[in-house]
Amino acid sequence: MRSLFRRIRNLARQWSRAPAGAAQTVGGSSSPTVAALPGGWTDYMTWLSFANAGMLERGNVDAFDFVIRNLPGPAPMLEIGSFCGLSTNVITHLKEKYAVKNRLVTCDRWVFEGALPAAGVGGSPFLTHAQYRDFVRGSYIRYIRNIQTFARYDLPYTLEMVSDDFFAAWTQRQTTTDVLGRSVELGGPISFCYIDGNHSYDFVERDFSHVDQFLEPGGFILFDDSRDGSAWEVCQVVAEVKSGGRYDVVAANPNYLFRKK
Repeated sequence: MRSLFRRIRNLARQWSRAPAGAAQTVGGSSSPTVAALPGGWTDYMTWLSFANAGMLERGNVDAFDFVIRNLPGPAPMLEIGSFCGLSTNVITHLKEKYAVKNRLVTCDRWVFEGALPAAGVGGSPFLTHAQYRDFVRGSYIRYIRNIQTFARYDLPYTLEMVSDDFFAAWTQRQTTTDVLGRSVELGGPISFCYIDGNHSYDFVERDFSHVDQFLEPGGFILFDDSRDGSAWEVCQVVAEVKSGGRYDVVAANPNYLFRKK
């Protein structure tokens, strides 16, 4: 999330160009591995998105819907990057819709990459990145309020950690405390991961490597901001996953959804 404003602008352009549920083909050509995902958006999500701040590609909702209907088993689902909880609450809503009991575990430190404390945001002489960081920190408070309102019947477990620390704790099967003060035991196989943390290549590659270590066969990975033609470095990792031969492309809707063979 090198530039929050850039993401908002890009999402606005995407929403104006592509209808929800219109999957793209890989590389612009037809492919039997790419599904046309049915639209997963519901009236509830419309009302949720009015009140719950966040940056969520409509096509990601279609991917969430597909994943939750096709999970390989009861292993936990992970979300890397939570911001204000919009995607968290959408996933929780879909869990309830399809009576899925898989635990949802998320992590975020509520820090945007590329911020220099003394520098102005976008060259602004009035707003420094330090001031911006203080404001973004308020997203943590909004996140808690949002999940307690919209996911109170099935609260996710959220850890205030960067993904490297989160996966280190997962690997060590640590028992830790989430943002709501609850004890949570980490570790073991996972069925799905939504990767939406730091978008730089090194971070995304490590996130993928960690997820790959624990993802069950038949499990899913969705990479945010990975649409064809995107300038985000996540696309470099997606290209490597596509060429690696161990994952099938389920859809590019427009972001890439993979299923482990």
